[in-house]
Amino acid sequence: MNDNVKSAARVLDILELLSRSDEPMALRDLVAALALPKSSAHALMQTLQARGYVERDAADRYALNGSLRQSAGWIGGPEAHLAAVARPVMERLRDELDESVFLGVRAGRGDVKVIAKSVSRAQIRYDSVDPGLRPAYCTGMGRVLLAYWDKKSADAYVLRTRLRAYTPRTVVDAARLRAILAKVAKDGYAILEEEYVLGGSATAAPVFGGDGTVIAALNVGTVSARYPAAKSRIVSGVVRAAATISQRLGHRRAA
Repeated sequence: MNDNVKSAARVLDILELLSRSDEPMALRDLVAALALPKSSAHALMQTLQARGYVERDAADRYALNGSLRQSAGWIGGPEAHLAAVARPVMERLRDELDESVFLGVRAGRGDVKVIAKSVSRAQIRYDSVDPGLRPAYCTGMGRVLLAYWDKKSADAYVLRTRLRAYTPRTVVDAARLRAILAKVAKDGYAILEEEYVLGGSATAAPVFGGDGTVIAALNVGTVSARYPAAKSRIVSGVVRAAATISQRLGHRRAA
C-alpha cells in the first residue's frame, strides 16, 4: 500500500471511529484504538480540524463536527447505514427498558466492534466508553455473532483465541462454549451475566440483512443487581427490536 492510499485509509478510520463515539476522544485514545503512529495521527487531526471535519475542545479532545453528525449516512458505508437505521429503534428500546442499548458488528478476525449505542438515562446504568474491539467469546453481541457465523469460521475463532477469564464467571472451556453457541442459535438470543465485566449483564439478539445473513447484534447492557427482575422484559424487548431493525434492512422472515 503506497503512502497516499495509507493516509486516505487512516483518515477514513479516524472519521468512522469518531462517528461511532458519543464522547470526544483524546489523541492518545485515537492512536490506541487505531494503532496509528502518534506523529501521523497528530498531523491528520490537524488537517481534519482545519478542513472542518472535526472539532477540538478545551481539553484537547476531538469530535466529529456536529453538522456532519446530523447526516448519519454521509460516512462509513454499510456500517453507517446500519447505525442510522438502527438508532431510532435503539432509542425506543432504551426508553422502554431504561437500560443501555448497543449495536455491534463482527470485526475481521471475529471479535466485536461497537458501531452505535444509546445510553440509559437512569442514575445507575451500564455503559462502556472503550472504543476498541471486544472479545466475542464472553460478550452478548459476540456470542450471537459467533452462533450465526458459518461453523468453519466460528470453530477457527475458538481454536485460535486464548479464552482467558475476564471475571470468575467467564466461560473458558472450548467445549462448553460451543454448547452455549448452539443454544444461542436455537433460542435466538444470548444471555451473559458478569462474564465480561463484574456487575454487568448482557442480552443480545441477531440483526439480519436483506440477504438473510446475520450482519450485527443488538445488545441491552444491564446492571446485574436489577437484571433478574427485568430479564423476561429485556429478552422480549431486544428480540423484538432486533427483528424490527432486520425488517427495516429488508429482511423478510420465512414462513
